[in-house]
Amino acid sequence: MSFEQSAQFNTFKGQTLLSIDFGTRVTGLASYCPGRDPFPIIFGKINFENVDKLVDSIALIVSDECIDVLIMDLPLYLDGKESEATKRVRGIASKLHEKIKIPLYLQDETLTTYEAQERMKNSPRYNFKVDMEAIDELSAVIILEDFMRAEFLKKLGDDLSV
Repeated sequence: MSFEQSAQFNTFKGQTLLSIDFGTRVTGLASYCPGRDPFPIIFGKINFENVDKLVDSIALIVSDECIDVLIMDLPLYLDGKESEATKRVRGIASKLHEKIKIPLYLQDETLTTYEAQERMKNSPRYNFKVDMEAIDELSAVIILEDFMRAEFLKKLGDDLSV
């Protein structure tokens, strides 16, 4: 599927999006600017020390890279129910939103790690193997792809539920 035909292409055309795949060890990042970039790309990762340092690191990236929109993963069980991880991510998203006054959306991340592993197994970029050092970054790309294809968006502050 071309991202020009995705549900959110025109809504975010020309804006720089940054997706965040939170992890207790590593937080993966991906970026995309509809109309400029052909598809979402890996942006890097942040080693997790604590929530405040993570929020500060993301705030610096937002400022330095002129990010317009944040998309944060929302870990849910397969049946859509929330877990302790969901509550933790919601808390981090709230802190991030308080510090950075740009739109922040929550995107269901169900099965993104599995999808990332499958892509790695089929990609010469990863030598057809799962690379756990890059899994969070690739998961952030998938979260951003899913966000672009989403029919309904959940903006933090407007609607805190998925």
